[in-house]
Amino acid sequence: MAQKLTALQVDLSLSGMSCNACAMTIEKGLNKIAGVEATVNFATESARVNFSAESTSTPELIETVKSLGYSARLLEDTTAEMIEAEVDERVAMLLTRMTASIVCGIPVVLISMIANLQFKNWQWLALALSAPVVTWGAWPFHRAALMNARHRSTTMDTLISIGVFASTAWSVWVIIWGDAVEHIYRGSSKAMNMTEMTMKSADSTHIYLEVAVAVTVFLLAGRYFEAKAKNRAGDALRSLLALNARTATVLRDSEEISIDASKVLVGDLLVVRPGEIIPADGVVVEGNSSLDVSMLTGESVPTDVAPGSTVTGTTVNLTGRLILRATHVGAETTFAQITRLVQDAQTTKAPVQRLADRVSSVFVPSVIGLAILTFLSWYFLADSTTQAFTAAVAVLIIACPCALGLATPTALMVGSGRAAQMGIVIKGVDVLQSTRRIDTVVFDKTGTITTGVMQLIDVIVASGTNRSEVLRFAGALEHASEHPVARAIATAARKELGSLPHVSDFVSSPGMGTSGVVESQRVMVGRESLFSKSLVVIPGDLREALAKARNAGNTAVLVVIAGLVKGICVVADQPKPTSAQAIVALNKLGLRSVLLTGDNSATAAAIAQQVGIENDEQHVIAGVLPDEKVRVVADLQQRGYAVAMVGDGVNDAAALAQADVGIAMGTGTDVAMNASDLTIVSGDLRLVTDAILLSRATLRTITANVFWAFAYNTAAIPLAALGYMNPMWAGLAMALSSVFVVSNSLRLRTTKLTPNTAFVHATR
Repeated sequence: MAQKLTALQVDLSLSGMSCNACAMTIEKGLNKIAGVEATVNFATESARVNFSAESTSTPELIETVKSLGYSARLLEDTTAEMIEAEVDERVAMLLTRMTASIVCGIPVVLISMIANLQFKNWQWLALALSAPVVTWGAWPFHRAALMNARHRSTTMDTLISIGVFASTAWSVWVIIWGDAVEHIYRGSSKAMNMTEMTMKSADSTHIYLEVAVAVTVFLLAGRYFEAKAKNRAGDALRSLLALNARTATVLRDSEEISIDASKVLVGDLLVVRPGEIIPADGVVVEGNSSLDVSMLTGESVPTDVAPGSTVTGTTVNLTGRLILRATHVGAETTFAQITRLVQDAQTTKAPVQRLADRVSSVFVPSVIGLAILTFLSWYFLADSTTQAFTAAVAVLIIACPCALGLATPTALMVGSGRAAQMGIVIKGVDVLQSTRRIDTVVFDKTGTITTGVMQLIDVIVASGTNRSEVLRFAGALEHASEHPVARAIATAARKELGSLPHVSDFVSSPGMGTSGVVESQRVMVGRESLFSKSLVVIPGDLREALAKARNAGNTAVLVVIAGLVKGICVVADQPKPTSAQAIVALNKLGLRSVLLTGDNSATAAAIAQQVGIENDEQHVIAGVLPDEKVRVVADLQQRGYAVAMVGDGVNDAAALAQADVGIAMGTGTDVAMNASDLTIVSGDLRLVTDAILLSRATLRTITANVFWAFAYNTAAIPLAALGYMNPMWAGLAMALSSVFVVSNSLRLRTTKLTPNTAFVHATR
């Protein structure tokens, strides 16, 4: 009988990677182990490894990663403080190298490019100043290139290292052994004449130290800003953990004891006061209250609970004191499951290979081989070491990745700057690559399409009663309550009528409504259950209006004054004024809009109709929980759709991470923004269209830049190899290539997006 293998899964935290090629190196190294299936994500610096206990072990996996030149440890043993310390250390290192390189490099560039600043033997000063830049400053690139060379791979770092080394090596050669400066040769036995002492040659007088310095400074700056943003990948999980309760009040031997929330046990009796976070999933044993569950379900209306009701950890107790019995704690809570969903979605998302690294994996070895071939050809055919070295160095210099290094950062800088003017935050180039394929946009309802705030939308009054009377009494009473429905009524009353009467003898009945005395009359506002003992009769026309409001997915409460039903207040979470315009704009782009919400089907259908989303089961999906949102997005992806998810709450975080492009509302939670790829700062949905269009425009610019950086240099390589382009012209070709890349990126500042939205937002 075959032995059954024990399947295990571990998540590793990685460090030391500089590009996607590094992630691929680690992934290949792990997958070479029998029985191991690994996925490495460069963006989150993590690896998910599935393996059998019989074939290997976690320590062996970690040692494998270390043998490849990187660091690894268990993700569960990695704290936020450890990650932040590593990021801070790398940022500080890059900042120090970049600052020193700028200080030393600026004089080199100025004196090399401006003839009026040059003096006799100035090349020695340039060499002295550039030496620390091209060695110590560029060491991160040299180290990565050497590490990749050990594993027979080439990356962007290889190109950078070769370019810096080639430019420096040529310059050192012409300064010391060539004719870049005047050399006085003094024999030991006799003096040489001036002709012998001074050698001049047209092909060995130009130095390229400014090229080496500029490449180093530009790319150190790019790595510095990349490192500063690197920690964002884990912010979603850290923000989620920050929402959890830190302490819990436990009843033991009739005494209330405050303990760490992580130490709560199944069966413990927990005391939760108004305003506190519920520390674990459980069942209410004693007390009545309303809970804010919007962070989990997206439902804007609080949930009323009573003895016997189930409650979820991390939701917030709003009104009454509760005693509940813990049923699920630690990793078994709903909150912990959502945390795992976000982590799973981020880990399993396929990493997008950077275009420059993909091309350079073939380009770099080809250039090196061609440079060697050029040297040998000239050496043997022309019998000239100088010509051979000059042509070979020209080939290497023309392939120097100055423009390639600028291709992505400049486009991102200009594109993200333009986006920032519009109120859009773009996280990185991977996002831009993903937006190219988007054909379906999935919207959360509460706080995304709608305002997320309950509003009074109608007041229906009984015959013989006017609207002002009903609103005045209801607003005065509800002004004393903190319930969202009450706040909506009170806010509307103050806005319409101004000052409101005083209320006395105020009583709040959780889950039912409120009562009190206003202008010497007993006033009650609430659901029908509030009046079950009061023999209150609801007129037929108001009963029909009540049913109609509820069928439309709205919240309706009765207003009873002096024992008589005087009216109905209808409250709902309304669509944002710009939501319908956003859906129209997306339709014009040929994108399909889907409404995905935890609310009931009636409310979802009503909102969909108001904003212009087709009201069918393919376009309106209601009553979904957080884990179901992830499944809906994943199902759309499996059916071949490229999905952008737009949301704002904790309940959307996992779906945002799962989607091809996650778009968060800046008016929502930090968790949603950290799990997303794009953030709409203002919460204006019209900017979703602009974000997609701007991302596509930026990606087109990056693609054009990278193509030009390669094509321009590649076209000139044959000229350099044939001896028609000396290193000076090679340097000029590189400069022109860089000028084109920067100029092309700057065009993004004036790229036209949409006629009715983009320019309005850009000029705010």
